[in-house]
Amino acid sequence: MKPVKTTLLAASIATAALMSPLSAAAQTEVQWWHSMSGALGDWVNDLAKDFNASQKEVKVVPTYKGSYDESMAGAIAAFRAGNAPHILQVFEVGTATMMASKGAIVPVGQVMQQAGAKFDNAAYVPAVAGYYTAPNGQMLSFPFNSSTTVFHYNKDAFKAAGLDPNKPPSSWPEVAAAAAKLKASGHKCPFTTSWVSWTQLESFSAWHNVEYATKNNGFGGLDARLVFNSPLHVRHIENLANMAKQGLFVYKGRGNAADSSFFSGECAMMTGSSGLYANIKKNAKFASGIAPLPYYPDVPGAPQNTVIGGASLWVMSGKKPAEYKAVAAFFQYLSKAEVASESHKRTGYLPVTKAAYELTEKSGFYKENPGTDVAVQQMIRKTTDKSRGVRLGNFAQIRTVIDEELEPVWAGRRSAKDGLDAAVKRGNELLERFQKSAKL
Repeated sequence: MKPVKTTLLAASIATAALMSPLSAAAQTEVQWWHSMSGALGDWVNDLAKDFNASQKEVKVVPTYKGSYDESMAGAIAAFRAGNAPHILQVFEVGTATMMASKGAIVPVGQVMQQAGAKFDNAAYVPAVAGYYTAPNGQMLSFPFNSSTTVFHYNKDAFKAAGLDPNKPPSSWPEVAAAAAKLKASGHKCPFTTSWVSWTQLESFSAWHNVEYATKNNGFGGLDARLVFNSPLHVRHIENLANMAKQGLFVYKGRGNAADSSFFSGECAMMTGSSGLYANIKKNAKFASGIAPLPYYPDVPGAPQNTVIGGASLWVMSGKKPAEYKAVAAFFQYLSKAEVASESHKRTGYLPVTKAAYELTEKSGFYKENPGTDVAVQQMIRKTTDKSRGVRLGNFAQIRTVIDEELEPVWAGRRSAKDGLDAAVKRGNELLERFQKSAKL
């Protein structure tokens, strides 16, 4: 009997051994590097988990690689070393740089087409898709976490200050007036902002239908130059500087450093990303509201539309056909109306497709959660050459220059005009450098 048992056991082991490698070999692994942390990190992990559970052929592995700047630098180094990820999340200011790195990326339109995947540019929200599309009409990266600038405010703080919690300020003069009442009621940080360049210069320009840079804000060529030191821009930065002197505007630092000061309850009003919704919902202990970005009513044509923020997903080159097919399958999953709608509702990022927006609207989500459609409404308006967005080389460095030159303005050590003039001068030097080095 012993030989029989041994034979049966051996057969079982052999069968298991055969089945395991086959199933493992059939599954294609896709490395996805991203910059989402906190509640948004949970969202990214859940997307990969749900996709992986929906089929057996592909396994997406999301990996947090630090801030947008850090992940982009890490991916460039990894590409040079021959071990870049399949998918890289890149913030919108890195778009022109990625476009110029033709050998490093594969256009997403090409990836989808070669994989035989259904892919229609027209299915995506125009203001989003247009930003990531080349002049020849080919989509270069996959719209993922697209946001725009909105006005967040603390409804409980408004009540305590005698302000109407259902009537947020719509103009910059009204913001200053509300800030004064909030300060009088004891708030030490009535108003703050994250991403100074994005909210106070880039979106501000589009919202007022004025140029941030020449050549249609960079869409028209690499010889674009910055012009955000116009009288209107100077007026706005000067007004914010005066608010800072009075303790009505508190500068909290670069990037999204101000975000936590809002959902912690420290600051009562802020301009920032619509994508902050997930963290506010998770962390805030107060009732909050979302309103359109403030504007100056005396500026003709204002408000127009705000510009895109957030990031898109770029496909790196040098991978096998089977791996690109796996990437295409994941992008198809993310494009599903129900998946995109749930992501939009959970995060505050824009719905990437028209179908996702329509599904969200039909579900009654916007009526049940007032303000959650503000980002969409700001972006679906018809854009002009001045409001389509900003696409410049060395854009991340330009934003750093703006922070460096405006910080003395917030501290009261420099005039708004001097700060903006210096930022434009230094920024244009960066653009000239990029123009010379770009290989198109």
